[in-house]
Amino acid sequence: MTLFRLDASIMPASSASSALGDIVESEWLAASPGDTIVRRDLTADPIPATAWQEAVSAGFIPDEGRTPDQHAATTLARTLADEMLTADALLFDVPLYNFGVSQHFKLWFDLAYTVPEIGAGGSSALAGKPAVLNTTLGGNYSPGTPRDGWDHSTDWLRRVLADVWQLDLHVVQRPFTLVGVNPALDSFADMAAELRQTAEQQARDAGRAIAEASRLVGAAR
Repeated sequence: MTLFRLDASIMPASSASSALGDIVESEWLAASPGDTIVRRDLTADPIPATAWQEAVSAGFIPDEGRTPDQHAATTLARTLADEMLTADALLFDVPLYNFGVSQHFKLWFDLAYTVPEIGAGGSSALAGKPAVLNTTLGGNYSPGTPRDGWDHSTDWLRRVLADVWQLDLHVVQRPFTLVGVNPALDSFADMAAELRQTAEQQARDAGRAIAEASRLVGAAR
């Protein structure tokens, strides 16, 4: 069995989203020791900013007429798609940055989405595959808070992962990760600790759930 794991934090050493990913991964390995983890770190190995443009333009040109950059982009797109298509379950660790989607993740998604099996205009070859999205927010954007509605990442991530790619998606969200970092948020320490505990338990549950779902699918093959 194989778990594909993607991390999009720009600060991996202190990443709250990656910490949740570690919990999910631990639960996966506890269920199936020795399983394979395929990793893609979008900070350590970023997607080139022009790759999507090159891959899209290549779609209108016969293979023999493509430039080296177009060939490189389509080859990378194929690699990104195959990492997911050949995995039994998927794990995405994606923080909120500046109220929106991580540019690293957006570049990755756009490029992978050029591959026909998971691209526009057809059914997704990823449909039904178990997956976890861990997303973290520096502040709290819940209903009733002053910045309710400012999280423009989580709903988009749900849309592309659950609706476009049709993954069987578990979402774990941890708000207030900047409590303890930004002194202006010190008064929310107790709330932040409770939210962290909740998210970590949800990550454990999600890890067990995708491990079990993958085993059931594997047994049915």
